[in-house]
Amino acid sequence: MAIQNTDLTLLDCTLRDGGYYNNWDFPIEIANDYLKAMKLAGVNVCELGFRFLSSSEFKGPFAFTTDNFLRGLVIPEELAIAVMVNASDLCSSIGWQAAIENLFPNTASNSPVDIVRIACHFHEVESAFAAADWLQQKGYRVGINLMQIASRSPKEIKNFATTASTSSVEVIYFADSMGSMSSSDTQKIIQQLREDWQGAIGIHTHDNMGQAISNSLTALDEGVSWIDATITGMGRGPGNAQTELLVVALQVHYSIGNLVPLLRLIRTWFMPMKTRYGWGINPYYYIAGTYGVHPSYVQNMLDDSRFNEEDRIAVLEYLNKKDANHYSSKDLDFARRFFHDSPQGSWDPVEFFEGREVLILGTGPGALAHRQALEAYIERQQPLVVALNLNQPLNDDFIHLRVACHPVRLLADGSYYSDCRQPLILPKSMLPNDVIQRVTAMKMLDFGLQVEEGQFGFFKNHAILPRSLVIAYALALANSGRAKQIQLAGFDGYSPGDQRQNESESIFSVYQQTPGAVPIEAITPTSYSIPNCSVYSLVQ
Repeated sequence: MAIQNTDLTLLDCTLRDGGYYNNWDFPIEIANDYLKAMKLAGVNVCELGFRFLSSSEFKGPFAFTTDNFLRGLVIPEELAIAVMVNASDLCSSIGWQAAIENLFPNTASNSPVDIVRIACHFHEVESAFAAADWLQQKGYRVGINLMQIASRSPKEIKNFATTASTSSVEVIYFADSMGSMSSSDTQKIIQQLREDWQGAIGIHTHDNMGQAISNSLTALDEGVSWIDATITGMGRGPGNAQTELLVVALQVHYSIGNLVPLLRLIRTWFMPMKTRYGWGINPYYYIAGTYGVHPSYVQNMLDDSRFNEEDRIAVLEYLNKKDANHYSSKDLDFARRFFHDSPQGSWDPVEFFEGREVLILGTGPGALAHRQALEAYIERQQPLVVALNLNQPLNDDFIHLRVACHPVRLLADGSYYSDCRQPLILPKSMLPNDVIQRVTAMKMLDFGLQVEEGQFGFFKNHAILPRSLVIAYALALANSGRAKQIQLAGFDGYSPGDQRQNESESIFSVYQQTPGAVPIEAITPTSYSIPNCSVYSLVQ
């Protein structure tokens, strides 16, 4: 690769972008070691944090990076210091000027800050450029970071570049916010910006699809002169181009500096943090990049142990059908908040369940491990066998019914039910059309539900559940259908402290305290507080 530009600015933003993992609460000792290593490695600019207006929860000092705080750090000479402002703070009710005056009370000559970058979406551009001109008048070097550029039209990109050309900003950045861009996408956007902007261009890459380094080097080859990176890629979601890898790659073309202190810093501080917080590329971030889904969805699912592998895939499939390039906790919590309206249903489970012993098959390894005994028990006792979702621990001939109620899971799994021979019980009347259109089960039985925290209720065509989890739905079906006994297989449980363990334990506790509830027992190993016996005792 023949990198064309000779004026490179390598900007490391580890303490700013990495703060999404530890609430910007880096110890001062790390910060000082970091600054020294950055200078020795040849990094030109260190962006040490944000300047947020306020916070409704605890955030550490690098979320605010005040002048007084920065003066307490050991900043090497000739290392430029940057901070970032979110344009959303400039678009608040107090207006951009009051906001920027609040954030930067000192002129650049009286501040440790040399460079201010304003991160903005397209609808925030006007306020961002107005604030940039104000900052430039105060003596700061200013850059504008345009987020989510991959989803914008050529006309929008042209308008942005035209506006920039009439402003005082030093550099305009574009961010591959979804981590979805290819090298050809990178080249195209640079060419579009160059049509109306002749100043410096920068790039901030995300590594959802493993393209962060490649896209950064492609940008350099296209004449981009500012490159962002973070140590070990530490940053929101899968992270960014890794500073240490860029330094190695650039040494062929530039006299960068000494890599050893940086590698020592990684070993001492950042690898332990990476082990703890787990940033970096994985299949979920790759899928999110492919779909253009904001990486915060993945990061939050990975942090919440209630989401297993199937849940994460199902949520990403659901978000693929939406405009999910902005993070929304409402969308992530879609399945957990959905069934709060009046319940609707048209089918009475008495048809199958009345007077029957019912065997519910969970997804734990116990069902598969004891498959032979379970199938022998089914042949001998002839219980009604109910599988959760697409769970298939036994031969298909031994399964009589399937149950599903998770809207997001149904959206993702819907077409696969066409391969199942069993009727599917679901709250059909309560589901949105886009979900129902995806479900291709041969026969659907409509049983409604309503979520009311801390209670079960069993009725002819619907039930009340404490959570919209499928095991709660299956237990309610058996009770509304007046079953005689419920046995559980494949409900091994999770490790202590796991939120899924606590959530399921809570459901079983509420169920067993419900007056008149059909008795339950697990016949394969379980860690839940429910009666337990051995399937082998049932086939002697």
